[in-house]
Amino acid sequence: MIPIAKPWIGEEEKREVEKVLDSGMLAYGEWVKRFEKEFAEYIGVKHALSTTNGTQALILALEAIGVRGREVLVPSFTFIASATSIIRAGGKPVFVDVDERTFNIDPEDVRKKITPNTKAIMPVHLYGQAANMDEIMEIAEEKDLFVVEDAAQAHGSEWNGKKVGGIGHIAGFSFYPTKNMTTGEGGMVTTNDDELAERVIMLRNHGQTQRYMHEELGWNFRMTNIAAAIGLVQLKKLDKANSMRRENAKYYDEVLEGKVITPFVDSHAKHVYHQYTIRVNNRESLIAEFKKEGIGFGIYYPMGNHQQPIMKKLGHTAKLPVTDLLCKEVISIPVHPLISEEDREKVAETIINCAD
Repeated sequence: MIPIAKPWIGEEEKREVEKVLDSGMLAYGEWVKRFEKEFAEYIGVKHALSTTNGTQALILALEAIGVRGREVLVPSFTFIASATSIIRAGGKPVFVDVDERTFNIDPEDVRKKITPNTKAIMPVHLYGQAANMDEIMEIAEEKDLFVVEDAAQAHGSEWNGKKVGGIGHIAGFSFYPTKNMTTGEGGMVTTNDDELAERVIMLRNHGQTQRYMHEELGWNFRMTNIAAAIGLVQLKKLDKANSMRRENAKYYDEVLEGKVITPFVDSHAKHVYHQYTIRVNNRESLIAEFKKEGIGFGIYYPMGNHQQPIMKKLGHTAKLPVTDLLCKEVISIPVHPLISEEDREKVAETIINCAD
């Protein structure tokens, strides 16, 4: 079986975890603080604040800016956590369509959907390609809105030479095992705003402003030293892993040209290919061939969030023709750093044979 994703875990991660176990300090501590410091330096921000997973990172970011009772503009073509985090933070998701080429939030549709009750825009850097942050930040400045970057799939991705997670007012990352780097489970909030950072620190630790002094309702969203130990090593490998993903993507671009619609890369963006997602008009036939050949694949995503039963139940609906089209055509193929050249060729050959 050729897996759609595979975490790159080696002896270095194991040794670092053993150090934590030997120390007896398993909860939030020295390793977490080091990981936060090094991640902040990597992204180029003042603050990186760890948490238990990517969804909680987004919830903390949204709680920090205060979206309760307010609207947040978010693409529908993304994982559901982008929308549910808004609801969990007390806000209302307003679904926006995406650019058909990049799969990212469409700034023109953003402009159309801003109301007096809009608090923030949440661009999602889908599949590892940065959204059009120039236009998003321009709109936000014009309308006095916050920008919350969902960078869960985009570790190391850049827009105009600046890493995502450090462009908007605040951002959330995920370290789930399928991501470009992992801590097993985990997340990170990044920001240059001191006040927002203080709120995140308070909210992730039971709403404490000092020990046993609880000013607000908070949660226990703290990362462990064990997770951070893995993250410290993974962060050192991230650029190399992303480079390997980009090489695999380059191979697919070349051999699949003219056979399927390959990913469009904006000239301003550095794509890190969390997923290599193609568009086909015979997806079910291709899926059958992948299953026959033992090739892993993913449909990210088979329906927009505006079509999800829970969103319809809560009344969060929209008409999004581009999103609906993409949901019928997209399929992601293995692009992770550990895929062999032989397996990579097999994936491409299967696609080409199915397209002919």
